[in-house]
Amino acid sequence: MKPHIATIQGFLDFLFKEYPFLNESEINLVYEGEITHQITKAFTQITEAKLGSLEEAASVQRKVFHVMVECLQNIDKHGDKIEKDDKLPARGLFIVSKCENSYCVITGNIIDNKKVPGLKETLEIINNTDKDTLKKMYKEQIKNGSLSDKGGAGLGFIDIARKTEEKYNFHFIDIDKNVSFFIIKTTILRK
Repeated sequence: MKPHIATIQGFLDFLFKEYPFLNESEINLVYEGEITHQITKAFTQITEAKLGSLEEAASVQRKVFHVMVECLQNIDKHGDKIEKDDKLPARGLFIVSKCENSYCVITGNIIDNKKVPGLKETLEIINNTDKDTLKKMYKEQIKNGSLSDKGGAGLGFIDIARKTEEKYNFHFIDIDKNVSFFIIKTTILRK
């Protein structure tokens, strides 16, 4: 049965079912709405203050901060807008949680089905690539990468994987013949 993710509650229901660890984690931030530069700045300031008050290691704070910015920019630049259907979240969904040994940044947004195969392949390649090869891929993308019409060259996903040294967990949930809901979880270990 297809999950109902057209609302923030549907998104959260899916997350708690898919990621049971969230039931025991501290959820620091949940947001559904338009993602802009100003929203990104506000979230990073809130999270920076929260992590500082928890006396989290500076290296962990930097990684959480970096992952948040990259994920929010990804939604802002690459999330597809659905103008005809008010029931679908044409904006982004975003959650940050703290577990005993890690932080998780989970995002969701609408994506055109034509983009799904390429994005899935990219994420699978990244997940199956070692740290040294990711570094080479990153440098190669900077040097020779082709920019998309929205300004990206796939660098954000590579960069996050390099810095966190963790694999992505992702889902594409079919909504209709034109669009899917893309959910991606990034883990930052608290070492």
